Amino acid sequence: MTTASDILHHVFGYTAFRGDQEAIVNHLVNGGDALVVMPTGGGKSLCFQIPALLRDGIAIVVSPLIALMQNQVATLTELGVAAAYLNSAQTPEQAREVAKAMQRGELKLVYVAPERLLQPRFLAFLASLPLALFAIDEAHCVSQWGHDFRPEYRQLGVLAQHFPTVPRIALTATADAQTRQEIQHHLELEQAQLFLSSFARPNLHYRVVQKNQAKQQLLALIQNHYREQSGIVYCASRKRVEDITAWLVEQGILALPYHAGLPHAMREQHQQQFLRDDGVVMVATVAFGMGIDKPDVRFVAHVDLPRSPESFYQESGRAGRDGLPALSWLCYGLSDVMQIQFMVTQSALSPDRQQVELNKLQAMLAYCETNTCRHQQLLAHFGETVAPCGKCDNCCQPPALFDATVPVQKLLSCLYRTNQQLGAAQIIDILLGKAEHNDTAAWRHLSTFGIGQELTQRGWRAVIRQLLARGLLKLGDAPRHALLLSPECRSILKGEQPVWLRPLESKNNKWIAQTGERWLRTERQERLWQRLRRWRKEVAEAHNVPAYAIFLDRTLRELIEKLPENATELRHITGVGESKVARYGQQLLNLLHQAE
Repeated sequence: MTTASDILHHVFGYTAFRGDQEAIVNHLVNGGDALVVMPTGGGKSLCFQIPALLRDGIAIVVSPLIALMQNQVATLTELGVAAAYLNSAQTPEQAREVAKAMQRGELKLVYVAPERLLQPRFLAFLASLPLALFAIDEAHCVSQWGHDFRPEYRQLGVLAQHFPTVPRIALTATADAQTRQEIQHHLELEQAQLFLSSFARPNLHYRVVQKNQAKQQLLALIQNHYREQSGIVYCASRKRVEDITAWLVEQGILALPYHAGLPHAMREQHQQQFLRDDGVVMVATVAFGMGIDKPDVRFVAHVDLPRSPESFYQESGRAGRDGLPALSWLCYGLSDVMQIQFMVTQSALSPDRQQVELNKLQAMLAYCETNTCRHQQLLAHFGETVAPCGKCDNCCQPPALFDATVPVQKLLSCLYRTNQQLGAAQIIDILLGKAEHNDTAAWRHLSTFGIGQELTQRGWRAVIRQLLARGLLKLGDAPRHALLLSPECRSILKGEQPVWLRPLESKNNKWIAQTGERWLRTERQERLWQRLRRWRKEVAEAHNVPAYAIFLDRTLRELIEKLPENATELRHITGVGESKVARYGQQLLNLLHQAE
């Protein structure tokens, strides 16, 4: 095997490169440096794994997480690739054995943490070896503004000084222009070729719902569409993680918590169980996610509003890495917006940085309340223009906008007459004519008291969210979070500008069902599916690797659809390379064609 295409097909089992993969591989094979920004599931690993097999020497891969490097090495080993890792979970004897194997030239890829790589002794050891390349995965860790910031990453520029002739590639799934500049500066990749792939994830289906008993909404989503399938539920706080996890477990869902307050050993155990088993739902804060290499996550649910489009894109992108349909589901309410603004304004960030974070919150709110394609709205934030996806809730059920000019005028007038001193809850009480509380009873004399009874409390909160999303209203400082009028409100109050809004009550949309595994059409196919999954789980447990390291779901699906008759036909199934044909070919053929 002397070409990249040969390795792609015979080792990894794929028939063709995707996107920029081939150009990146060729650039690196020829000794060039590269910065690769490619969405989760876009195939970043192949961009350095194939050059590692084509070039002489050992490829050193910088990886920030022990679990990530262990699972990637397990996957490569299943493919017949000589790979290993060096990390703190190993005994000194195990580490010495890996080092000896490197000296003997028996390994092609070695995964290391940045802390180890930066040790002078280890750098000197590498200088004694023939090196194929350096791959710096999760390169966005150089950015001090991200929650994945790792200060050691900022020191990796020393590789350019110690190994000036060894090609380097930095890879990440999410990096705006500022983060890309940070990567290039700190890793000394200013002259590297930039490969910026499309951020589009056409297999993801986006849906946003109004928060109304979020736990019940989440449970209905899982029970109705994703039973016994893997998913991630993101929450805004540790307490929320514990609460949601306990609730799901009580309802019979296999759910595990993950947040920074849990013991390290428990976090590792839960992450390994999620990565290796089918049907686990991980309930987590943003502490969970970097480097999650599990391809068969069928849904990512946010039960609280993410702080920025970048965070949302990165987190939701952990669904559907295998290319099969997957769901990004976001449940949010007005209180989420207030909570995030409070956290930003009370933080130690500089005023300029606080404004940047508040602008990101505004962009996130605009995504939630858009009337147009959500895929378009999200990618526009990254400067990319795409056609409507045809799969999100707005595309499948375009919202029937209604003329909300009169209700909006009532709200704006109420804000004006209360001198913009009150928060959303108090303003809504005044509009509904509720005088139970002292701070609303004092306003009973207003002409706007009780004039808004055509809408419910939820309806008024939906109006306020949409006006905030459009910038017509702003939130004042904590703790009251008073609603403030923008200058544009004047023309609305004068009747010079109509206001059209989304429906104020969400419907029980049916379109979500199409994200499920609807390709299983017959009883025989269902039996084959369950048979192959049981076999895969047994093999994975015997080999102590994740189930997806044996075969992806999409591979099992293709096996069932095509029913190959022999080893030659097996080689044409996606994800079945030569080593797997040799190792599992006869077992697969027996399973596919055994008597019913």
